[in-house]
Amino acid sequence: MQGKQVSQGAQRTRIKICGFTREADVQAAVAAGVDAVGFVLYPKSPRFVSVQRAAELAALLPAFVTPVLLFVNERAEVIADALRLLPHALLQLHGDETPAFAQSLQRPYIKAARIPLGAEAAFDFAAFCQDFTSARGILLDAKVDGFGGSGQGFDWSAVPTDFAQHLILSAGLKPETVGQAVQRFGALGYSFAVDVSSGVEAAPGIKDAQKMQAFCLAVRQADAARCC
Repeated sequence: MQGKQVSQGAQRTRIKICGFTREADVQAAVAAGVDAVGFVLYPKSPRFVSVQRAAELAALLPAFVTPVLLFVNERAEVIADALRLLPHALLQLHGDETPAFAQSLQRPYIKAARIPLGAEAAFDFAAFCQDFTSARGILLDAKVDGFGGSGQGFDWSAVPTDFAQHLILSAGLKPETVGQAVQRFGALGYSFAVDVSSGVEAAPGIKDAQKMQAFCLAVRQADAARCC
């Protein structure tokens, strides 16, 4: 696996920031060097935007910065309608979607794995990855009330050392902790990415440009340290 070959030149950690609602924040994220920008199309989220608004914001993205549309247990026809407005977007399925449903969409997607906290039952990573082999990546998030964006982390020791998918780490990341995450997980999976929302915000849906810059810089510094 390429993601295991850290000593021979580690792959660059990809960066996604999620939950945008404002033009200035999208532009600041692009300036900070993100690889992907996420829009939450889940009406119960405080970061919710309509698909029309997501399309307006995505129009600000330059080439090679990917728009990501986050859905939670949404109907296939609603997702299809959204993709007609944003045909180049990557899907993020963040609810209880089944493998059959994900594959029926016939579009590239990433799948969120919601990791139990505290004394709840252990999570079967191997089975989850096997179920979602068609996913472009598995995003690890904490299982909390609601779906994502809580800033709540989970026990990193629960993540296996032989993660058999493209790995995206979310849940509780911020500029002060993301470097540690890159150092710990950057050699797992086929590739490694980080995803942040509340950790770079002034308020839900309102991003802080300085925090986004600091987050991206911390990732790059951690990458450099892994390579040396």
